[in-house]
Amino acid sequence: MASELRVCGIEPESIVDGKGIRFVVFVQGCPHHCPGCHNPQSHPFEGGTVMKTDELFHRIRENPLLKGVTFSGGEPFCQPGPLAELADFVHGAGLDVTTYTGYLYENLLAMPDCGVQALLQGTDVLVDGPFLQQQKDLTLRFRGSRNQRVMNLNETRRLQTVVLEKLEEDEDE
Repeated sequence: MASELRVCGIEPESIVDGKGIRFVVFVQGCPHHCPGCHNPQSHPFEGGTVMKTDELFHRIRENPLLKGVTFSGGEPFCQPGPLAELADFVHGAGLDVTTYTGYLYENLLAMPDCGVQALLQGTDVLVDGPFLQQQKDLTLRFRGSRNQRVMNLNETRRLQTVVLEKLEEDEDE
């Protein structure tokens, strides 16, 4: 059975929300309320439209030109379970997932919510950190302010595995 998401809006073809042509899901609800946010209508947790993940995936599959899907907001990590489910569908179709969040990666890792961890696992590229008006920079690719980071989580996970394996080898010696 498909999960439900509260969605603020959809952009079926974007080239500014990650690499390649992307289908963007803007979720409804955000606790950050960053001054100068480009999507303040997504802040209230009520409103928006309730959509099923399989309905969204069907719409994504209609476009063979897509490289991936982007989750933005609002705050995607306020609806992590349904987005993790959608990310699984997206990966199964050979597409990648970019997620924008006002949280820092380190803080997300420390959250005990299994949905948050599942969405992190389903994210290929994470753009983290709040939008800061005083650090706004229109020359940056895929982010709005200099404090935000674009993180390749697949590479991060690969490097973490290499480090853990090395530590285990050192303990065995």
